[in-house]
Amino acid sequence: MSVEVALRPVQSADIDDEYCSWYLNSDGHLDYFTGSGRSFSRELILKDFNDGIESQRWYYYLITNEDGQKIGNVKIGPFDLRNKTSDLVCLIGNRNYLGKGLACKAISLANQIAFDQHDIRRLHGGMYASNIASIKAYTKAGWVIEATLKGYYWVNNLPQDRVCVACLNPAYFLSTPIPHD
Repeated sequence: MSVEVALRPVQSADIDDEYCSWYLNSDGHLDYFTGSGRSFSRELILKDFNDGIESQRWYYYLITNEDGQKIGNVKIGPFDLRNKTSDLVCLIGNRNYLGKGLACKAISLANQIAFDQHDIRRLHGGMYASNIASIKAYTKAGWVIEATLKGYYWVNNLPQDRVCVACLNPAYFLSTPIPHD
């Protein structure tokens, strides 16, 4: 059975014990989530959420299923307002929904929010080359692989490549490239 997802802005009341539990890494799920290896506390999660709203430079959207159950979140930002670019990060926090293609659906919805509501012309992101599930989710959601940065990450005393991905807002980019002479 296919699960449908929706996105809505995160409210501070959404950042409850369940939401914060998504950022615990006892099962290794977050090994690929942050290149810095930082830990996440409720205070840090709330601070980042509030800083985004106050600065209007990034926003969080809650991923829910058709019953309204929380599945994960998408962060759009920080925005580079001059160049109309932004990062976009997706986390399926509820481990019961991993491997069901929901990240791809959420990323597709978030692409449209970034383009239509925030006037972003170019989304970008990067992930560990070994995070095949993330690479597949983004590319199935209309993103393209732009580059591989050799040895970008240092993991367990070994270099690991970073795969750089991007998604372009069709309102800003011609569908047919202009030939160069």
